[in-house]
Amino acid sequence: MPQITAYYGIPGQVPFLDVDIAVDNRMFVDPHAIRLHGRSSRFAMSANECTETFFREVTQRVFSGDQPGGLELLQRFVEPWETRLGLAKNNFRGRGGADDVGLWIWRALTTDMNALLQVGVLQQVEDLPLFIEGIDRDITSDITTRIIFEPLADFTAENKSFQLPEAGEMPLLLVPSGWARPTLLMSAVRYYETSVLGYAQLERAIVSSTGKLLKTPKDKLMTEPGLGRGRVTNLNVTRRAHAKNDDLVAKFKSFVDMKWTPPEGDSDKLVA
Repeated sequence: MPQITAYYGIPGQVPFLDVDIAVDNRMFVDPHAIRLHGRSSRFAMSANECTETFFREVTQRVFSGDQPGGLELLQRFVEPWETRLGLAKNNFRGRGGADDVGLWIWRALTTDMNALLQVGVLQQVEDLPLFIEGIDRDITSDITTRIIFEPLADFTAENKSFQLPEAGEMPLLLVPSGWARPTLLMSAVRYYETSVLGYAQLERAIVSSTGKLLKTPKDKLMTEPGLGRGRVTNLNVTRRAHAKNDDLVAKFKSFVDMKWTPPEGDSDKLVA
């Protein structure tokens, strides 16, 4: 099947992802990318408000010990096939379903990640993939899409100057072009390779006789006990850093934001 523009005969540049309407496209809704559009797009502002409200509600359930209420929030994320994004074999349909995914998140927030949640290190939806096994770009995209479904619907409604309710007999939801990526800006791997290993380097650094700071190469650190690639290492080093008043998650976000540039052709500039 063709892409949206070909299917509907839309000429020129469009402000949405021009996806193939019949298959899952290897792009993923990224909550941090949306956050970075918040100053230039009223739709992004609305979406950010949705994700912040959701995370705040989940946090309140964790703090109060309200597991039924927390799971009610976390287990409602069925596969959002309306966007045509993601990997079918890795989304909710193929990874145990929304009930299992919600339970993974709840258990992590009430056990291993609870201390970081209590002190405010974890504050946003995009923080979850850094530490929770099984929560990567595909499930993060599905969760985010369901949370921001209303802003996506508003964006779709504004951008269809013609009838666009379905494609291939299935409802179609448009996604702003800058909101989805092949990989997450805040992926567990990127966090590990930059902030986590960078902190481990500083922990082990020594000052030479000439005053130069000598650091262990990252590839060597990866082979040391307790520093292998993975979310367990991410969590342990983050907690260790916080014990010394060093917020690695905040520093990582600053690094990501500094490196980010809007994608070419990004036209999501519709400020109210």
